[in-house]
Amino acid sequence: MVGNSGDGSGSGAIKRRGCSCSKDDFLPEESFQSFGNYINALRETPMRLRDRILTRSLDSTELHEVKARSQHEMKKTLSWWDLMWFGIGAVIGSGIFVLTGLEARDHAGPAVVLSYVVSGISALLSVFCYTEFAVEIPVAGGSFAYLRVELGDFVAFIAAGNILLEYVIGGAAVARSWTSYFATLLNYDSDRFLIEVDSLADGYNKLDPIAVGICVIICIFAVLSTKGSSRLNYIASIMHVIVILFIIIAGLTKADVNNYKPFDPNGARGIFRSSAVLFFAYIGFDAVSTMAEETKNPARDIPIGLVASMVITTIAYCLLSMTLCLMQPHQNIDIYAPFSVAFEYVGLDWAKYIVAAGALKGMTTVLLVGAVGQARYLTHIARTHMMPPWFAHVNSKTGTPVNATIVMLSATAVVAFFTKLGILADLLSVSTLFIFMLVAVALLVRRYYVSGVTTPASRNRLIACLLLIIGSSIASATYWGLSEHGWVGYVITVPVWFLSTVALWAFVPHARDPKLWGVPLVPWLPSASIAINIFLLGSIDGASFKRFGMWTGALLIYYFFFGLHACYDTAKAAGEGKIRDGATERKRIEEGDVSLATNSSIM
Repeated sequence: MVGNSGDGSGSGAIKRRGCSCSKDDFLPEESFQSFGNYINALRETPMRLRDRILTRSLDSTELHEVKARSQHEMKKTLSWWDLMWFGIGAVIGSGIFVLTGLEARDHAGPAVVLSYVVSGISALLSVFCYTEFAVEIPVAGGSFAYLRVELGDFVAFIAAGNILLEYVIGGAAVARSWTSYFATLLNYDSDRFLIEVDSLADGYNKLDPIAVGICVIICIFAVLSTKGSSRLNYIASIMHVIVILFIIIAGLTKADVNNYKPFDPNGARGIFRSSAVLFFAYIGFDAVSTMAEETKNPARDIPIGLVASMVITTIAYCLLSMTLCLMQPHQNIDIYAPFSVAFEYVGLDWAKYIVAAGALKGMTTVLLVGAVGQARYLTHIARTHMMPPWFAHVNSKTGTPVNATIVMLSATAVVAFFTKLGILADLLSVSTLFIFMLVAVALLVRRYYVSGVTTPASRNRLIACLLLIIGSSIASATYWGLSEHGWVGYVITVPVWFLSTVALWAFVPHARDPKLWGVPLVPWLPSASIAINIFLLGSIDGASFKRFGMWTGALLIYYFFFGLHACYDTAKAAGEGKIRDGATERKRIEEGDVSLATNSSIM
């Protein structure tokens, strides 16, 4: 399907071989042309890894050379209206309809509304960071492309691998929830359409063919047309918003303020614990940034679309959670279908069907936008050859990444077919918070460090400030996780974070200003985003971090044996990443690059 010349440059046009598929479609680089070449490449792994960590990509490389490896361009058909509804459709889904009941009952109580506020603020800060990058580098790679430009290939690959896992696992969870709500809509038990197979392991023995079917339908829409997907999305999203307004208005007519007592049964710890879990309800807006390449006017459309969708979503979440807790005591909230059961509790049995229909519409749009976003992530990764270039092909007729879309949704369907919803839910959130934190770090590096412009003294001050900001944030999160009632640690960590941000603002000069649209109040907003994301990470259970570590370990194995050598060959053959002439480049390596120091502190 997609293959390059044997030199692995990737700089020329990608040859088409009809429907044939060969090794060169997947491993066309010089290192894989013979067994001897591969052994030599493995011997050079330390040198190649150092090169990929030290060398950052350029805006122009991502915008022109890398994008050209897909052979055909994606069609620019999206406006801010499309992006706004994509954002709403990506975010408002199963999270609000499932997780709200669980967190209100077990952890936050009626104060779950404050949990949504905290999560919403964190998400909004991340939206600002994503928006500046999406406007300046409007390509399909999203956070992968942004991190590749500012922090290098290695960090970008680890981040992108984890966000792809989030998309697959999150999509599978939504697809399984879709089946449950569909059964509820038809007045059946939620597991009515699952097929139990006793010979399979527990948790994987209830097969869900309907989840596979909905993934296939979503795949067809995502492959045929981005604009068509957009139309379907905002029609479904508008209907979903109408249902949400119905839930709020009808629910508030049955409100009882006595149900708000006690307001925060588990105090601040319960609120922040819920915030970390409920962040899953905001996952999805980053998929919108991957559509920047298909946006007509990125400088205008992306800021309006992303920020407007996040503000609308946060307000909707707060109103929905308030309504739920006013309708019945938080101890009685059902954790599987909280809104449907709440309407039954207040005597409006007929309303549960409207709630189920609204949930189905919301989950459908989440699946659709997730399918569009995850395919574009994979497409841009494949353009760099960190993943096989076969995934980078953009269809000449539809203007969509067909191969990447089919593969990602196939993976989602397989996971959804076998895996129980509870297992899927446990795998979410850690990698997303980690990536959002990295994007905020990358934005500070972008504003304060430009090779050949920033002086060594300013670079060293920037590194010191970043290390202190990240370190103090980690210390605050760790203290929160280990100390039930202590406060002394915050007297140290919070002032360190504050003074580090002040030092960055006062003593490190800006090296670059945004050309079109920029995050306001730099460095304060990105620094706050780093602190909040890391703090929320400290509220997540240890088992999730173990799974995060296992997946990251698997990514590293692939990277060291395949991805590193493929992208190294491609970059060198294309002359990519040569920021300056050779002498200056050697000096940069001898002095040390800010991206290397930052990467080391993060890892």
